[in-house]
Amino acid sequence: MFFNINRPLIMGILNITPDSFSDSGKYAGLDSALQQVELMLSEGADIIDIGGESTRPGAETVSSSVQIQRVVPVILAIRQMAQHVLISIDTTSSVVAKVALEAGANIINDVSGGRADPAILTLAAKTGAPIILMHSPGRSKTMQDNPYYEQVVQEVIEALNDNIAAALKAGVKKEHIAIDPGIGFGKRKQDNLDLLAHLDSLVALGFPVLLGTSRKRFMGTICAVTEASELVTATAVTTALGVMAGVQIFRVHDVKENRQAADVAWAIKQRK
Repeated sequence: MFFNINRPLIMGILNITPDSFSDSGKYAGLDSALQQVELMLSEGADIIDIGGESTRPGAETVSSSVQIQRVVPVILAIRQMAQHVLISIDTTSSVVAKVALEAGANIINDVSGGRADPAILTLAAKTGAPIILMHSPGRSKTMQDNPYYEQVVQEVIEALNDNIAAALKAGVKKEHIAIDPGIGFGKRKQDNLDLLAHLDSLVALGFPVLLGTSRKRFMGTICAVTEASELVTATAVTTALGVMAGVQIFRVHDVKENRQAADVAWAIKQRK
C-alpha cells in the first residue's frame, strides 16, 4: 500500500497541540484543523500527519488520554471529509496509535523508533499498518541536553538498523517499514548537516526514507533568521536535495512550496 512509492510524497503536518515549536495552538480547534487539512490537500499533500503531543526539544510528555481527546475527533472528521486521504498518527504510544487506527488513520509515525512503547511494533504487525521509525536518542524533554556523536551518520544508521530489527522481530513486514534520520532530534547543527550530506547512505539501507527538516532551528542559524516561519525556502532546498538523494517522503508545514520543490527535483532526477 503506502510504501510502494513511485514519486516523492509530501506529508503535511497538523499539530493538534498548544506547544509545538512552529504553530502552537493554531489548529487546536476542529474547524481550524479541517480548514488547514483542506488547504494542504489542495496544495498537493499526499499524507496528513496528525499529532497530539509536541515533540519539540524540551517538551513535556502528554498522557495517552489527552492525545486521544485531541486527535480522534480530527481523524474522524478528516475521514468523513476526504475518504481516501492517507492519515498518519504521530505518536509513541501504542494506546493512542490503536485508537487512531480504529478512527481511520492508516500509518503510524513513531519518533522513538518503537523504543518508547515496544507494543506499538506488535500493533503495527497485527494491523498491517505501515510504520515510520525515526532516530531519536531520548525523550523530547532531554534530547538536546549536550548530544554528542563520533560518527553521526554511522551511529544513526546503526540505531535505525536496531529499530528495524526489533520491528521485523515483532512481525512487521519489511515492506511496511520506513525510516527517518530524525533531523533536529538530539542532534547538533553539524550532525544535522552531516546527515543531510549523506542521505544517500540512509537510502542505501533499502527502506523508504522520510525527511523532516521543516522550519528546523539549525537552518535559522545558517540563514540568520530567528522566526521558524521564515525558513520556508530553506526547507524547500532540503526537499529538493532529498529528492535527488533518493528520499521519498517529506514531512513539512508548508505544502505548496515543498510540493513544487519535490516535483521539479523529481523531474530533473528522471532525466539522469
